[in-house]
Amino acid sequence: MKELSKDSTLRQPINEDSAGQRIDNYLMRRLKGVPKSHIYRILRSGEVRVNSRRIGPDYRLQQGDELRIPPIRVAQPAERISSPAAMSFKPAVLFEDEALLVIDKPAGLAVHGGSGVSFGVIEALRQSRPGHGFLELVHRIDRETSGVLLLAKKRAALVELHRQMQDGAVSKHYFALVKGLWKERKRVVDLPLEKKVRASGERKVNVGPAGNVAVTIFRLERRVGPYSLLDAELKTGRTHQIRVHLSHLGYPILGDDKYGDFVLNKLLGKQGLKRMFLHSSRIGIRHPVNGEKVRFEAPLPPELLAFMESAKEIRTS
Repeated sequence: MKELSKDSTLRQPINEDSAGQRIDNYLMRRLKGVPKSHIYRILRSGEVRVNSRRIGPDYRLQQGDELRIPPIRVAQPAERISSPAAMSFKPAVLFEDEALLVIDKPAGLAVHGGSGVSFGVIEALRQSRPGHGFLELVHRIDRETSGVLLLAKKRAALVELHRQMQDGAVSKHYFALVKGLWKERKRVVDLPLEKKVRASGERKVNVGPAGNVAVTIFRLERRVGPYSLLDAELKTGRTHQIRVHLSHLGYPILGDDKYGDFVLNKLLGKQGLKRMFLHSSRIGIRHPVNGEKVRFEAPLPPELLAFMESAKEIRTS
């Protein structure tokens, strides 16, 4: 255990990356190893001061605020063990400026650590950019999914992009190769999704009347042997939305080990498909700083293109 300095007033004012953040959330990030209950106790008791005044846990920090916290014993951080995968992670950068980082995430890598995953994209990027400062995920995509992933380099950019998402102003498109021959050029699927968490902690989603509204627009790109390549446009962002909608309709995504056709998946593995065929192909937003419309695209990975070529030779039953 270690103790913060007795003179615990921050010598640097709150910067723009922390501005707008609730004080309780800020302290939880800053005071790693301190129980949440203790953080709320020192807030309620008035031991935490902003500009020499008492504040509540819902106070939002402003740029230039001077924060004072009392000496607190915090757990010594565990020695950081660099994961070989994290150290070797070199993402394909699609775009970067002072506010945004857009990468092409590979399949098989979670966007963040947790639930048995020791590290993810965000941890690997922070580890590779130790002096950068603020870096947060704007949204998430499944571990098994590849493609466009947005990260914010400024808190103001993160807040603005989250607002655009809540307003439905962000355009998200995915490519999915599914079992069977899709019949319609365009289909709007509006089926509510229920999310359940099993005792093991695993999340499972299904279509159900008590679920949240979930809308996906599917467009047929082309047929590939006995399969169909679809463009899936998300109008809502529910957990596993595309995967569950397609499975429910009888067109499971190839290689999906949670909602897919498990017998077919074994055969696909022998034919060269070692992952789920779901790819975040493009995202359109308004730039959080200048408001201009921008679109980021990631091409299909080589392993998916190679499988499509081989699948053309499979006879349609």
